[in-house]
Amino acid sequence: MLSIRSVRTLAALAVGTAVAIAVAVGAVGLTVGPAAASSPQLPGSFNRHLPGSFTWRSSGVLISPHSDSHDIIAVKDPSVVRYHGKWYVAASTVNSSGSYSMEFLSFRSWSRASFAMPVYADQTAIGTGYKTAPQLFYYAPRKLWYLVYQTGNNIGYSTNRDIANLAGWSATQYFYSGMPPIITQNIGSGFWVDAWVICDRANCYLFSMDDNGHLYRSQTSVADFPNDMSQPVIAASNPARFTFFEADNVYKVAGTGQYLLIVEAIGSDGHRYFTSYTSTAINGSWNPLANTESNPFIRSTNVTFASGTAWTQDFSSGEMIRDSYDQTLTVSPCHIQYVYQGDAPGTYSSYNAIPWRLGMVTQTNSAC
Repeated sequence: MLSIRSVRTLAALAVGTAVAIAVAVGAVGLTVGPAAASSPQLPGSFNRHLPGSFTWRSSGVLISPHSDSHDIIAVKDPSVVRYHGKWYVAASTVNSSGSYSMEFLSFRSWSRASFAMPVYADQTAIGTGYKTAPQLFYYAPRKLWYLVYQTGNNIGYSTNRDIANLAGWSATQYFYSGMPPIITQNIGSGFWVDAWVICDRANCYLFSMDDNGHLYRSQTSVADFPNDMSQPVIAASNPARFTFFEADNVYKVAGTGQYLLIVEAIGSDGHRYFTSYTSTAINGSWNPLANTESNPFIRSTNVTFASGTAWTQDFSSGEMIRDSYDQTLTVSPCHIQYVYQGDAPGTYSSYNAIPWRLGMVTQTNSAC
């Protein structure tokens, strides 16, 4: 049985003419909803701490599937925090039957990441079933860790008092009773994916995408989170769906007064890459930063490898290394690092059969 993520990505990987046309349209088609559609781009001086183009150096493979009875063939969609001297990673897993779940890891240094023993979702109260694409953060107002993830036609979350207890995640709760009408109306042949939460002083915002060129945003007050989440609105959209596809990240950029949006795209060659946008507010309009094939945020064309040999040409769903671990998702604009999923070049029978592994890129042209 194919997972939701498999079905929607198999369609995307049939690149051909449809993708070529989408790439040709590019970010020119990006809109930000009726209220902000005519907003001018920010002046270039505003982005003085984030360059207009990026270069990166990649590690080798840092995390691979662990050999055990879970029969995992791919590790993907990492979310990463550092807490009390240890790294914690939540990631999606895919087994040889194409079933999706999650795993949790901890280690003191990235040089030891490959030796970390995973705890799987079915070893926690989360249990079995399609639950994947996690986001990990500490919600300071409640002194509680949250794990937000997609569950099919809904967005779920679990909590944990002690992140060091990898098996301590609670049973799944949900933000909605079902798929909101605005998503049903706009999703087309896509799927509701990649939930992402970020908070400012007043509100917490829940982002998601639909593999059909739409970024959605909901909100609730900091005091009420995770309850009373509003119905989503379209925060940004692009009719060229493959250039504004999935894997949305939103961060507060320290010391700049701006927020950074990262979105995954599919190139005209079929390979995955990242685009980026900035805004002065989480609920504001998003303006292009590095968002094309010729000027991407992260892509094979602007990444070199520490070993001198590229182990992947795809840069897909991941997470920036944050300055903090709380709900503000604050990152430094200097020497950015991003943990991503990559795959060994090859031909695979389906998206579920791709042997995703985790690596990290470090920015080499910091403007700081």
